Amino acid sequence: MTHGGDPARHELPDIDSAALVAARAADVALREARSLGSDRWAHYLDPLPDRLRDDPLRDLRSTARRIRAAFGPKDSIRDALPEEATEPLLIAVDRLLKAIARHDLHG
Repeated sequence: MTHGGDPARHELPDIDSAALVAARAADVALREARSLGSDRWAHYLDPLPDRLRDDPLRDLRSTARRIRAAFGPKDSIRDALPEEATEPLLIAVDRLLKAIARHDLHG
């Protein structure tokens, strides 16, 4: 357990694994944003891969939701980056959010 009663990430292998997959997908999207000169999305994504790797559970949910918010109906990362970069990120973050929700439900 960590301080505050939250389990350590390594004690939650499903969540930790999903977060690491999402971090790798975020790395790809960040590299793509930088290579395309999409400064706005590069700035948005810049802190997120490391946060996905390092955040404790209580912060991980908000990090995942921040990434999910990039896929808005009117203003979407999909409009700036290719599908090969955005869709794996979306899938990985949705899997992470589902793993967190399962943990919350069965906690």
